[in-house]
Amino acid sequence: MDLTTIETYRYARTRADLRLTPGECLLAGGTWVFSEPDHHVTGIVDLSTMDWPALEDLPDDGLRIGATCTIAEIARLPQRPNWRAHSLFGACANALLASFKIWNMATVGGNICRSFAAGSMIALTAGLDATAIIWGRDGVDRRIPVSDLITGNGTNSLADHEVLRAVDIPGSSMRAATAFRKIALADLGRSGAVITGRRDEDGSTVFGITAATSRPILLRYPGIPSPPELHDDVTGADGYYTDPLGAADWRRAVAAVLAREVRDELEDVPA
Repeated sequence: MDLTTIETYRYARTRADLRLTPGECLLAGGTWVFSEPDHHVTGIVDLSTMDWPALEDLPDDGLRIGATCTIAEIARLPQRPNWRAHSLFGACANALLASFKIWNMATVGGNICRSFAAGSMIALTAGLDATAIIWGRDGVDRRIPVSDLITGNGTNSLADHEVLRAVDIPGSSMRAATAFRKIALADLGRSGAVITGRRDEDGSTVFGITAATSRPILLRYPGIPSPPELHDDVTGADGYYTDPLGAADWRRAVAAVLAREVRDELEDVPA
């Protein structure tokens, strides 16, 4: 897509460079920015020169994912003995409907900040209780769960002067057993419902609903919920919506089926 309104293009190398002037927008991988005209955009600020590490170790088996980490880098995340959640990274990467060229450009931060309901990196990070690290204009940072950052299908709570720097996944989530299910109306279609499940070391479980709902829904239990309890909680969740990729009632119904499959899989693995 030719962006005919662009007048300036600059590379960000310091935090001060992230202060946008009127008409400027941030560029990470560019897979959205270059996909359609944005006539209000007159300048681009490229984040790739910030040289943020894609992946960093955190204490106690935790993981920090830089906002400019690509989907390809997520798919290639090295396995470690304690990282039982490793399989969820590949599953969510493959849930992104994209060619290998997009995989090598699209970023985790871009996927989260675009905040589409079907964002596969939202499913990954929300399901693992990741925290978003957000840089403010005046050097003031804030931290917020990714599940709370997303406010709707294509909307989030980022202010105009804020930048997503990274997301932190706690070690307890990386050590958890996980399960994943996805469905779409077409074999290669955009996700209509994605269910993630996590069973922590203390036996508690977390079920994440994305794509089917306009924002992430997390259901938490002290153990493995009974099938009726889980069914009632999934079907009773709010935010199911209708668009050309699926009707709300279909999304609600298939989410319940997929959640039951995730539940049964988690029940068969030790905490």
